[in-house]
Amino acid sequence: MQALLNAIAQMELATDAQRIFHGRGGMYPGCEHWVLDAFPPVWVLTSFEPSTEEELAAVHTALAQRLEQLAPGQTLNWVYQCRSKGQTETRLMAGEVPTPHVVTESGARYLLHLLKGQNHGFFPDMAEGRRWVRTHVANQPGARVLNLFAYTCAFSVVALQAGAKQVVNVDMSHGAITIGQQNHQLNGLRAGASFLPHDIFSTWGKITRGGPYDLIIVDPPSYQKGSFVATKDYARLMRRLPDLLMHGGHVLLCLNAPELGVGFLRDAMQELAPELSFVERVSNPSVFADVSEDRALKVLVYRAPDADQAASAVNQ
Repeated sequence: MQALLNAIAQMELATDAQRIFHGRGGMYPGCEHWVLDAFPPVWVLTSFEPSTEEELAAVHTALAQRLEQLAPGQTLNWVYQCRSKGQTETRLMAGEVPTPHVVTESGARYLLHLLKGQNHGFFPDMAEGRRWVRTHVANQPGARVLNLFAYTCAFSVVALQAGAKQVVNVDMSHGAITIGQQNHQLNGLRAGASFLPHDIFSTWGKITRGGPYDLIIVDPPSYQKGSFVATKDYARLMRRLPDLLMHGGHVLLCLNAPELGVGFLRDAMQELAPELSFVERVSNPSVFADVSEDRALKVLVYRAPDADQAASAVNQ
């Protein structure tokens, strides 16, 4: 675990939520199961294998020593979460977690719940995706946005801050959508967002009536039994995208499944929505470097044809 300890010894005192160490990328042999995130003022160590008490003690010592260097006298707060064999254990190792716990990223504020459940309410790996949305919407003020698998609605917050006119957030988790509404309130966003706590596949009527959209964000789980399985359900979404988009509109397709490469998305889009053209793959934050780009988080941008291009295609 030396690479993890080295990262702690070299880290700066974070002000925004961010990843500190990403062993999951395979760049540090022997540390593939370790992940360390900063959710100020708390650090969260996640392990995808059981950890020994000696390992946890070593992490505690490293965090305490670095914090003393960066902010002498400041209390160390850190949480350990183990995700192994389908089980999740979460332990407060030192200090405390604020209630409520609010973190920031690029000026936006988000609620977290570190001690409850496997997911915390915010994913640092999507930082560049959120940055892309902020920039894109800022250049297209008044945009109408559809945010599918909205979770706690971070994309919606960013889009509205950038000048979107309307964001439709859809997620089947009532709890996540409720936190999403609180995130909008935290950021002073009182209008422009709607929230549909429904299964996307049974809500197409409402989704369609809210369109067409200038931007559609699709950020599903890779595998969630009874909800979404990427290998069979992503295709059901792709088929509908062209009819939901404005002329010249964009789609942000996201997938975090190491076993499914970029080709999975691009090949399916070519088959199921060929009128949408590939624009770019959004880069991941540098700390999320991976031995294989195919294994890493995939965020792809597609664009619908302009009105004159669409008319030309029809007449051919």
